[in-house]
Amino acid sequence: MPPGMSHEEHLAQMKKEAEMNERGARAMGFDQNAVAHHFLLAADGGAIRVDVKDKTDAANREAIRRHLRQIAAAFSAGDFAAPLLTHGEPPDGVPELQRLASAVTYTFETTPEGGRVRIRTANADAVAAIHAFLRYQIREHRTGDPLTLSR
Repeated sequence: MPPGMSHEEHLAQMKKEAEMNERGARAMGFDQNAVAHHFLLAADGGAIRVDVKDKTDAANREAIRRHLRQIAAAFSAGDFAAPLLTHGEPPDGVPELQRLASAVTYTFETTPEGGRVRIRTANADAVAAIHAFLRYQIREHRTGDPLTLSR
């Protein structure tokens, strides 16, 4: 049990995570326990990266790539339905990202273990919204990724 957390709080946290993983599997098309999510902040935006935990897991690697291609296209169109389905609430930064859609680019890239969506902008308000969105994801997915800028 995490330090400083009551048994009841820990049970509630575990229930919330299990529900998010179940919704995430439906929204993303792959087992959330078979992959590692990473959300990285950068000066011009950031990145969403998803990797298979088992390098021989070709099925989930392809499902990751399919999902992230769809995410890049959907986010480019201002459609954030997938994270809403996964989290059961609108993630931080989404209204601003929708309002500033024309100032942000979302580019899908394959990686050896899966893929990533690179998010870029030159607009300071959009950078703040991207960072809010990515920090929300870091907290919700409990990735341990830095909440500060990556190099």
